[in-house]
Amino acid sequence: MTGLRSQSFGLSVLRPAAFGADPGGERLARIRRSPHFKDGVFQNPGGVARTRPSGSTVELAKVFLDKETRPLRTPRGTVPVHPTTFADLAAPPATGLRVTWMGHSSVLVEIDGRRVLFDPVWGERCSPFPFAGPKRLHPVPLPLAALGPVDVVVISHDHYDHLDMPTIKALAGTDTVFAVPLGVGAHLEHWGVSPDRLRELDWHESTRIGGLTLTATPARHFCGRGLRNTQHTLWASWVVAGEEHRVYHSGDTGYFDGFAEIGAAHGPFDTTMIQIGAYSEFWPDIHMTPEEGLRAHLDLQGGAPHGVLLPIHWGTFNLAPHAWAEPGEWSKEAAEEAGQAVALPRPGEPFEPAGKVPAQAWWRSASAPVPHLWRRPAATPVPPVGARVAVDAVDAVDAVDAVDGVDVGAGSADAVQGGVRCRGCGDR
Repeated sequence: MTGLRSQSFGLSVLRPAAFGADPGGERLARIRRSPHFKDGVFQNPGGVARTRPSGSTVELAKVFLDKETRPLRTPRGTVPVHPTTFADLAAPPATGLRVTWMGHSSVLVEIDGRRVLFDPVWGERCSPFPFAGPKRLHPVPLPLAALGPVDVVVISHDHYDHLDMPTIKALAGTDTVFAVPLGVGAHLEHWGVSPDRLRELDWHESTRIGGLTLTATPARHFCGRGLRNTQHTLWASWVVAGEEHRVYHSGDTGYFDGFAEIGAAHGPFDTTMIQIGAYSEFWPDIHMTPEEGLRAHLDLQGGAPHGVLLPIHWGTFNLAPHAWAEPGEWSKEAAEEAGQAVALPRPGEPFEPAGKVPAQAWWRSASAPVPHLWRRPAATPVPPVGARVAVDAVDAVDAVDAVDGVDVGAGSADAVQGGVRCRGCGDR
C-alpha cells in the first residue's frame, strides 16, 4: 500500500491540477467529428501555422539575453493602474456598451444589459506553478470578488495566460455560464464547473445566453497545457452580439484572411479587442504585431475605419523580446495614421466606445524611451525554421512566454526558473 501511495503521489506531482484534464467520452467523440480536426489535431485556417519558434537555440538565446534590449522588456516605474471601484461599474453604461480592460487579454464587456468577461486571469503568474513562470507587472485593478455578477465567461483557448485555474475555480462558485472552444470544457469540469453551465463550441457554432448570441470564430494559433499535450482542444476568437451592439475578441492569433470573412458574417463591430502583444519574428504565424492587429480590425469592419479598436495581450506579462511599451506606441501610431479610433485605457479604466475614448500614452510614465524598431523594411527576413528550440536559462521562462516554456502546449522545450525545470509552462 505504501508503494502505491508513493507512486500516486509521484504522478500527482508530475501532473498538477493546473494542467487540467484531457477530453474523453462524448466530448472526445465530438472533437473527432469536427471538420477542423484532422490527423489527430485541430487544424489552423489557411494551412499550417508554425507553432514552434523559428531559428536555433543560440539565435533565440541571444535575443532574449541581450544586455541592451532586455531592460526594455519590463517597466522601469510603477504601472499606472486605474483603481477600479464598485461605483465605476455599478451604474449601467449610458450608451448600452462599456468596456473595461483588466490587463493582458482580460476584458469585462457590459453589453445591452449583460456582463461578459473574456479570458479572466487574476492569478499572480500565468503558469501551472505558483513559484515559476511570468509574473504580473502590475496588480489586478480590483479583486475578482468585487467585480460583481457576470452573466457569461468567455475563454479563447487553454494557454495559461488565458485560462487561469485559480480564477476559474473562484468563478465556479458563482452561477455564471462559461462559453469555451471545443475540448476546453474538460479543464473546467476538472476544476469544479458543472457541465450544465458549459457551452462548448466548434468554429462557426453559436449559443444564446441571456439575450446575447455568442459565436466561436476561427483564429490562427494552437493549444495545450501540461507535460503530455494531446492537441485536442480548440482555440477561437469570439463574436458577442446583443440587440444593439456587437463586439469581437480575437483571443491569440496570427494574421490570416479569415478576418474579412468573420466581419462579413458578423460585423461591423462597435468594438474589437485585438491581440497586439507578445509578437516576434521567431513565431510570426501565431501572434500579430500591432500593425497586423490594425489590419485585422479594418478587415473585420469591411475594410474601412469603424468602431473602436482596443489593443489587448500586452502590458501585464513579459512574454516576448519586444520592449514592454512597444505595443502601445506602435498601436497608437498605426491607428492614428489610418484614421482609426483606438482605445488606450489604463488597466481597469472603464470607457464607453460611443463616448469619450481614452487615448493618452499612459505607459510613458513607466517606460524607458522606446526606439521605433517597428519600422522594419518589408523585406526583413524571418529566421529560418530550425530544430526544435530548447531554452535552458534562468530567465528563459520570462523570455519566451515561459508559460509554455517556448512551446507551451506542444511541450517542445524546457524552461528553467528558480532551479525548477518546467516543460509546457506557457503560451506565446
